[in-house]
Amino acid sequence: MPIGEAELSLEAPPASPATIRASAGLLRPVLGRLADLLLPPVCISCRRRVGGHGLLCGACFASIDFITPPLCARLGVPLPYEAGEPLLSAAAIATPPVYDRARAAARDSDTMRELIQSFKYRDRQEGLPLFARWLAKAGAELLADADLIVPVPLYPSRLWWRRFNQSAMLALGIGRLTGIPVDCAVLKRVRRTASQVGLTADQRRRNVAGAFRVDQRMRARVRKAKLVVVDDVITTGATAEACARSLKRAGAARVDILALARVVEPTAFVL
Repeated sequence: MPIGEAELSLEAPPASPATIRASAGLLRPVLGRLADLLLPPVCISCRRRVGGHGLLCGACFASIDFITPPLCARLGVPLPYEAGEPLLSAAAIATPPVYDRARAAARDSDTMRELIQSFKYRDRQEGLPLFARWLAKAGAELLADADLIVPVPLYPSRLWWRRFNQSAMLALGIGRLTGIPVDCAVLKRVRRTASQVGLTADQRRRNVAGAFRVDQRMRARVRKAKLVVVDDVITTGATAEACARSLKRAGAARVDILALARVVEPTAFVL
């Protein structure tokens, strides 16, 4: 009886795509449990054990002061009580910002500040998916009809030194969740500025004046577009205003600001 070619072959027949997918599905939980044994999930703030990677423990989560309504329609700062629509804070009435609206996920508390500084200066990026979810929720109103997400840029030498732009990483995370395009090349930082840490509001404004410019090749994309500018923290709003001013000069129809945290001054409360 003749022996078929299949019987003579020492090679196994190639696995089908369905078989490969099924095998990968079986291996994934096993590899995940093994990874958790080698690198157990810990709180991204205090390093206590938690149930999953990239999360906060209950105590650290409770210490974050999320910004929720009622809030100022322009500045996004929390207000002490409902006062009809639209709600405007004293600061927004006294000095209307260049940008249209601003929103932030939480107040700049001790825990929030530590999370952002670890992410920004110590390359601790395991919380990025969580931060992106917070931003998408806080900025849902801004993102609902946005055409483009634009991160606040770093000056080239600072980007080289830090190796990544934290605002760009946050923007890309939001883009993945919402499907809104992200363009990191629209806005350029054309002047190296001193660190804003420790500066007064007026010093901050002068420090970033003229520091941003819309790339000439990107003006067509900006013109008549509804933009959301992403940053890590809003302190006095000087950086947000400087970015919004450049984008509006380039013809943007609307410029909103979305940040992970913001400093809330008592003077921002409603009149």
